[in-house]
Amino acid sequence: MNMPTTITQLSATQLALQIRAGELSSTAVTQAFLDRCEKFNPDLNALLRFDGPAALEQAAAIDAKRKRGEELGLLAGVPVAVKDLVAMRGERLTCGSRMLENFVSPYDAGIIERLRLADAVFLGRTNMDEFAMGGTNENSAFGPVRNPWNTECTPGGSSGGAAAVVAADMVPLSIGSDTGGSIRQPAGWCGITGLKPTYGRVSRYGLVAFASSLDQLGPMARSAADTALLLEAIAGHDARDSTSVNTGVPSYIADLQQPLHGLRLGVVKEHFAKGLDPQVEATVREALKVYESLGATLHDVELPHARYGIATYYIIAPCEASGNLARYDGIHYGYRANEKEVVQQLDAKRTAWQKAGDKAGAAAVDNTLVGLYRASRSEGFGPEVKRRIMLGTYALSAGYYDAYYVKALQVRRLIRQDYDRAFEGVDLIIGPVAATPALALGQNAHDPLASYLVDLYTVSANLAGIAGISIPCGFNTSGLPIGLQLQSPPFQEDRLLRAAHQYQTATTWHTARPVLE
Repeated sequence: MNMPTTITQLSATQLALQIRAGELSSTAVTQAFLDRCEKFNPDLNALLRFDGPAALEQAAAIDAKRKRGEELGLLAGVPVAVKDLVAMRGERLTCGSRMLENFVSPYDAGIIERLRLADAVFLGRTNMDEFAMGGTNENSAFGPVRNPWNTECTPGGSSGGAAAVVAADMVPLSIGSDTGGSIRQPAGWCGITGLKPTYGRVSRYGLVAFASSLDQLGPMARSAADTALLLEAIAGHDARDSTSVNTGVPSYIADLQQPLHGLRLGVVKEHFAKGLDPQVEATVREALKVYESLGATLHDVELPHARYGIATYYIIAPCEASGNLARYDGIHYGYRANEKEVVQQLDAKRTAWQKAGDKAGAAAVDNTLVGLYRASRSEGFGPEVKRRIMLGTYALSAGYYDAYYVKALQVRRLIRQDYDRAFEGVDLIIGPVAATPALALGQNAHDPLASYLVDLYTVSANLAGIAGISIPCGFNTSGLPIGLQLQSPPFQEDRLLRAAHQYQTATTWHTARPVLE
């Protein structure tokens, strides 16, 4: 493990302060991170694209702004990487899919506008599970991301690329998205800090939707302090997003130093049941002791419907995905199958039926347009996306809608009510991020259900719409990071960040770096 000694190992907070003071230039900082991207991305595959000249041009403009005596924004020339499902004007927007491989966004997402106002430097676009569907980042059409702590392991998903670039010091800050744990779980497996804000805290305008009632953009960084800096830059109301909540944004940075005396932490017994890796449990329990030493008190709480979280999530999310992904038909935009080949295939099918004397079969052959839709979607989407579209379409079909989708919505309400009752007696809920450390690449390749279970401790926060954060709290005997999760009532991100920062002030787990060669 390495300790900070170079530009790329300085925190985002330190970089912003030194750039603002003229002690470092944004150009020098950006070049240092670009050099690491050039060196390590071929092995990690964490960035789908990074444009050195464009990033250096942005950095030079920010340096010129400082030299003119103009006030710099909150991020003051610090590089940021963005998960490749956020619209950025003039940039390709692939969502990790062949379906959108060559699509170029015509506008900026709300979060990109805020990052520009904060004077961030856009370093690159991070790899991800296709359309954010996955927990291991092995579903990307452009190859899997590798975990910097062990390149034979997954970094988690779907924001695996956004987690890996921070863990590998290829960028100090990144933007991920969290639909069922896709910020917190990869943050836990890569040994960094990742926060899923309350649903509605950060604009979803320009976010390519997977499951619209669950998706949320959020910050990923090495420390809670850097995460607070990035969240302060991106949080706030956006009138273009109908799910954005018009409520005040506190200074997350200013609240970090408040002590934790009297903080009530809820420990959920269901989170320490059978299936939890013994080393993960032991490490998390050690973290609980640290919190007690900082003045927090521990209280048992119950989330009785949490055990239905995975089942509920994997009905609601595919149903919403089925509708959201219907727009990718090969006609309006996105991947289009070879029209000539489609026509030839349909003609061949029709001829075969006619020769067999089956008039009904010949009449049932798809027309050219429907055949083009089918071929484009079949070739453009990967297997996991197809699987979830089919699950959602089935659950929404006549005769099953009430039995599956409506029932899942009812259970979702019960899950939220469990949290509401729990937060009447505690300030935060604490426990593991995932049942195990990072999995080996390909470990669950032939068992989708096992892959779905990696989100066991995270999906409930998305179903309930509350905030959650993952922070590093140790390592297993194989040297893989273990994450600690804290969850808060809606719009209490400042409380989460303060609790995370105070823990990191008392420990050094967040300062550990993987050794890359």
